[in-house]
Amino acid sequence: MTKPDPESSLCYNSQGMKRAGWLVLLSVLCSSQTAEDIVSKVEGKLHSLQSLQANFDQIYYSMSVTTPLREKGKFYFKKPDWMRWEYKEPEEKIFLYKEGTFLFYLPEDNQLIRSSLSKEKYESEILALLSGQKEFKDNYLVEFNLFPSEEETPWQLKLTPKEEGEYSFILLEIEERTWLIRKAIFFDWAGNKTEFEFSQMKVNSRLSQNLFELKVPPDCEIIEDKSGIKK
Repeated sequence: MTKPDPESSLCYNSQGMKRAGWLVLLSVLCSSQTAEDIVSKVEGKLHSLQSLQANFDQIYYSMSVTTPLREKGKFYFKKPDWMRWEYKEPEEKIFLYKEGTFLFYLPEDNQLIRSSLSKEKYESEILALLSGQKEFKDNYLVEFNLFPSEEETPWQLKLTPKEEGEYSFILLEIEERTWLIRKAIFFDWAGNKTEFEFSQMKVNSRLSQNLFELKVPPDCEIIEDKSGIKK
């Protein structure tokens, strides 16, 4: 079996996708909105949010492993920057970020990894983008970019970091009805790709503070990670 190629995975693999791609291209050509206009609307939406919750599917394509790692679960965000990633499949685990502290809990191993980092040192692109902490136009070169989608006419963008970091570029799919990020695809310099797809998104729901607390069994092994945890 051939190893997945992140770049070639962007090629259309069906006539339906090709037709959808032309519809997207046509909508872009006929629209007076620029890529900068789109990200401004996305930023405005993210800044106005008090909370966000959604189901997510996450796929990691590695250049060194043939089969991609597929995971799914629920995502919760509450301002100012509280986040919880609750993985359900194939393995239960929880990532929790609150007030500069990261917790990574593995119920099967009865193990909790704790890390403390300042916002300045925390470099997780997905959390920074979803929380609205990272301004698009200040940090990225923004342009339209088509890639395969099940949606007929989504807004699709390419973000290229202005300063060298972990990722070479990021692709975003924006839902025009809500101006929320429906899909985010991260390409690192080694050729690996991580894809997040969000569904059943709910904005400004009343999320309990207890949701962002993590209770573990008394005999849980707690590991202090001085190097930090990156989502």
